[in-house]
Amino acid sequence: QVQLVESGGGMVQAGGSLRLSCAASGRTFSDYVMGWFRQAPGKERDFVAAIDWSGSTTYYADSVKGRFAISRDIAGNTVSLEMNSLKTEDTAVYYCAAAAAARITSIRAMGELLLYDAWGQGTQVTVSA
Repeated sequence: QVQLVESGGGMVQAGGSLRLSCAASGRTFSDYVMGWFRQAPGKERDFVAAIDWSGSTTYYADSVKGRFAISRDIAGNTVSLEMNSLKTEDTAVYYCAAAAAARITSIRAMGELLLYDAWGQGTQVTVSA
């Protein structure tokens, strides 16, 4: 199983930017679809963005489309989430996750939380007004 470690969270004012990174180890990185999810206090964990093994296909939640960008460096075994024009409602703990590529049979499936079976510990993002 792949192990995931997130970094890059912090506090920023609304309208600002942050970049999250996720380092993967343990299994062949290219065997996995990589995703970012987030969980605000008292709420369920929600899908944010995902990227396929090659980096050629990405999928975003409507709430972040046009503001966030996911990318992956296969050689470096990392996946990143560039977050721009941040809003207070983006405040949450952000989790990196990996899903076996064989389980993801459609673009929409890239957003299905239950298909991801490896998770990082999470990193806090706080956006102040």
